[in-house]
Amino acid sequence: MLNLDTPVEQINKVGKATAGKLKKLGILTVQDLLSHYPSRYDDFSQSEKIANLRPGMNINVQGTLEFIQNKRSPRQRMNITEALINDETGQLKIVWFNQPFIGRSLQIGDTVSLSGTVKTDYAGLQMTSPEYEKISNSGATHTKGLVPVYPLTGNLTNKQLRFLIKSVVSIAEHLEDVVPKFIRRKYDLCDIDLALKNIHFPESKDLLNQARRRLQFEELLFIQLATQLQKLKIKSQKSELIEFKEKETKEFVSSLKFQLTGAQKKAAWEIINDLQSEKPMSRLLEGDVGSGKTVTAALAMLNVALNKKQSALLVPTEILASQHYSTLRGLFKNTEITVGLLTSIQQKVNSEEQIAKSKKEFLKLIEDGKIDIIVGTHAMIQKNIEFKNLALAIIDEQHRFGVEQRKALRKQSGQFRRNSSETGNTNIMPHLLSMTATPIPRSLAQAVYGDLDLSIIDELPAGRKEIKTFLVPENKRIASYDFISQEIKNGRQAFVVCPLISESDKLGVKSVEKEFKKLNEEIFPDLKIAFLHGRVKSNEKDKIMESFLKNEINILVSTSVIEVGVDAPNATLMIIEGAERFGLAQLHQFRGRVGRSSHQSYCLLFTESVNEISRRRLNVFTKSNDGFALAQADLKMRGPGVVYGTAQKGFPIFKIATFGDLDLLRQTQAAANLILEDGIDKHALLNQRVDRNANWLAG
Repeated sequence: MLNLDTPVEQINKVGKATAGKLKKLGILTVQDLLSHYPSRYDDFSQSEKIANLRPGMNINVQGTLEFIQNKRSPRQRMNITEALINDETGQLKIVWFNQPFIGRSLQIGDTVSLSGTVKTDYAGLQMTSPEYEKISNSGATHTKGLVPVYPLTGNLTNKQLRFLIKSVVSIAEHLEDVVPKFIRRKYDLCDIDLALKNIHFPESKDLLNQARRRLQFEELLFIQLATQLQKLKIKSQKSELIEFKEKETKEFVSSLKFQLTGAQKKAAWEIINDLQSEKPMSRLLEGDVGSGKTVTAALAMLNVALNKKQSALLVPTEILASQHYSTLRGLFKNTEITVGLLTSIQQKVNSEEQIAKSKKEFLKLIEDGKIDIIVGTHAMIQKNIEFKNLALAIIDEQHRFGVEQRKALRKQSGQFRRNSSETGNTNIMPHLLSMTATPIPRSLAQAVYGDLDLSIIDELPAGRKEIKTFLVPENKRIASYDFISQEIKNGRQAFVVCPLISESDKLGVKSVEKEFKKLNEEIFPDLKIAFLHGRVKSNEKDKIMESFLKNEINILVSTSVIEVGVDAPNATLMIIEGAERFGLAQLHQFRGRVGRSSHQSYCLLFTESVNEISRRRLNVFTKSNDGFALAQADLKMRGPGVVYGTAQKGFPIFKIATFGDLDLLRQTQAAANLILEDGIDKHALLNQRVDRNANWLAG
């Protein structure tokens, strides 16, 4: 007898070839098959008698097959299948092209169901290439009602998937419902058997909506429970208590060349307050581009160093690591705090007495506690690295890291602390601060990162001018080049961002290599232009960025590698080619690379797209400099998967739920709290499923 764990090969009429195609869709078991939800539905819920048909109707018709034949059209060189069906009210002509098998699979006298659009020609009404099926005792599956359309692969067809799913959907009647009964009642959720049957073969639109809401609720509930349990787990562990050094902190803030904003002060105090507890901090610091997250985090690092403990700052790219290293060195230049840089290609220490001549020597400095703050890339979470007393771990642009890296930082904490002389407890965790410049609406951030407390910096430093943004039509391109040339003559610099590295990647889309050649040879032959992308070697990237920061390069042509963190105050122009290919949140990240000084900055958007939706999105972007408002707009227009990239491992990948329904998010958060109050151990099946679906969460 079939059950949820039955391999698909054991389903009737599934051979090796079909099983291979299903595997490409991630379908290995009956459960996978039942949770392969439709992407949309063809609405063939309207049926009509032949006598009542009119041109343009998208309709279902049923009748008896009176005539069918295959013939070949010599002029058009194609096979044509012609048929006539009859009901008690009249006849209808049917035509299929290049599907001769239909003429062999249907026979005169068969009762058939057809769905498609009614057309007219000189001979009268007809249907061209409609969906068809013989009507059996089980009724119509492919041509009547709301017909599911699934994501496919290879030569797998919707008919095959519908047939297979229909053959196993009755298993739903025997399933134990994972969502507790008191939750289903409170939130008016249908049972799992009704949900699965109606998500695949809806009896009505109302039942389809009930099924979809129930399955979305279930997926979001798993996430909410997983994050809440993760939070409880973290809070049950211990971290170093970091005493707030008020006098030294005030002196440090007074020494800065700028004033902290109110939002920075509030966020810094929330972080420092967390550090004064032996409970591990797990906090997300979210701030718009240029809002001053680094200096806010530096106040926490300062206090950790003054407590004779270490901080580690993990960043996604070597360019950003070098930049953070330079920034922190500048911030702490009048203190005795030692800052180190560790990437796959280099290691540096800012103290002349502690120059690391080799990587081995550098790692020994970390192990001996002689480096207070270590800035690094993935190289910093290797197994052979030991900290003497790591008390604070900071992840910058945390959505750029997969779950594995976040887990590694948490899991390594035990070995980070095993050399500590201050405590005999080897299970002390570092406090964790995650930072992101990707604007995420608070409700969404709480849903995705529910295991983290949230601090938001929603003010920009004083003196910053709003970046002027324009959507440039193609007929104004030459004029824009003149404007760019004038800005550079005035001593400014420009970024040019392209979607692809080389033209061969995809025809018709701007590429770095082609744009660099064009700008360098045709448009600005007298200017110094360089290019940057993911295939450029790391040491070469550093040299290029160093030259750009020294104003030795006028224009830097790049892919999205400059999206994160690059701080070039002299750059005032951001030119984005193929702007329609980026989400509003990503465009805002690009724009944030300029506007970092008192000079007026500009963002120019170029697009060859005539798509009305794309142009509407870009026009929304030109009218707002508020990253949070843009993120909310993109969430509505494109959905969270596209906006935030659910392929990134910091985000769960859903089969049916989205983060777009804020009411459902709130309901599942409340439901998760009720279940935890009731005791999740009482609900063994739910506990198992939450555990199985929580792999994306950091451990």
